Amino acid sequence: MVLGIGVLATNGGAAVWGAVAYLRGQPSRWFWPLLRVAQATVAAQVVLGLILAARGAEAPDGLHFVYGVAPLLVTLFSEGFRATVALRVLEDVPDIEGLERAEQVSIARRVALAEMGVMTVGLLLILTLALRAYVTGGG
Repeated sequence: MVLGIGVLATNGGAAVWGAVAYLRGQPSRWFWPLLRVAQATVAAQVVLGLILAARGAEAPDGLHFVYGVAPLLVTLFSEGFRATVALRVLEDVPDIEGLERAEQVSIARRVALAEMGVMTVGLLLILTLALRAYVTGGG
């Protein structure tokens, strides 16, 4: 239960931080450590859930298993899509080294902002799944 609340809190906090920074158009250095903590709580909850299921402590139904594993899958897909978004921004740039410093910084900000946007959407989806699991699990 404590780890589940940790998943809610960390993913909610990182999602809010990312959404505010994204909407302001200001990439945030603090977003990334918050994201990694949120991802770690998701991974820890999945591992704990699998250990408990293997020990027979609780016989999860199919829906419980889906709500438990889906956030980890969302994390993995978000990371993959983050790389794709970065490449999309960079594909229009023929030679990054040939650009002036100000242009390089501008492109780096666009990449960081696009990546933050993707990861924030992933966090919001994980938060939604975790809230649904909490509510339906008798939380």
